[in-house]
Amino acid sequence: MECAELTDRAVLSVSGPEAAGFLQGLVTCNVETLQPGAAAFGALLTPQGKILFDFFVVAVPEGYLIETPVSLAPDLAKRLKFYRLRAKVDIAERPDLRVLALQGGVPAGLPGTAYADPRLAALGARAIVPADAVADWLAADGVTAVTAEAFRARRIALGVPEGGLDFAYGDAFPHDANMDDLGGVDFAKGCYVGQEVVSRMKHRGPARRRIVQVEGDRALPPAGTEIVAGGKTAGTLGAHAGTAGLALLRIDRVREAIDAGQPVTAGDTSISVALPGYARFTWPAPAAD
Repeated sequence: MECAELTDRAVLSVSGPEAAGFLQGLVTCNVETLQPGAAAFGALLTPQGKILFDFFVVAVPEGYLIETPVSLAPDLAKRLKFYRLRAKVDIAERPDLRVLALQGGVPAGLPGTAYADPRLAALGARAIVPADAVADWLAADGVTAVTAEAFRARRIALGVPEGGLDFAYGDAFPHDANMDDLGGVDFAKGCYVGQEVVSRMKHRGPARRRIVQVEGDRALPPAGTEIVAGGKTAGTLGAHAGTAGLALLRIDRVREAIDAGQPVTAGDTSISVALPGYARFTWPAPAAD
């Protein structure tokens, strides 16, 4: 079994008798149906429907743990407390906990809470464990410690985006970040912040901006490099490993360039573009259609 400590992730706890209803009215995923040990992928949006924070919500006997980027954890805790009002909910940062990514199963004896990655089965599992248990666990029999970079390369190869790397917080809608195809939005649950906008996007027709996979004819340039399709700006490059990467693109413009036999480039690098294997969205129809 391979295991990577994800030092760029942090944990919050949300507990109390009204924790489930409190979160249910805020986030894009359904937390009320979670059983202990299960996780949901979700986000907290602006009222205009853009992603402010993305995270995993993990059900535990005492309430919920929220796994989120370490850079966002203090602001997420502050935002949740802002929404708390008089709800009987306790919100706390948990520096005593760490996050692991697991590939190849979850063996018995793992301390803490393990859960299948709710976005995609091929991403394996994750675990939230006590900080003082990480070193012993990584050195345990049957465990191969790998770097967080190795896990990142696997994520990129599967076409799964990550906030702050592949899209900018406060600038992307859930559909832009493929959250609708990665289980990050429950369209059947009740209201939450930004729900009306997200629902309209689902019903108005295919989203034009999407995270897609790109492959360079050589090592890709730095993240944030502009991608041009047929002479038109199509989007920006995200995280990458070698020649493989992710990009947030106007896929209608990319489709037009491909159909016209025109180049798609990131800086001076020629790239090919493919939809992720899990995608239910498709290329837009040609303009002639």
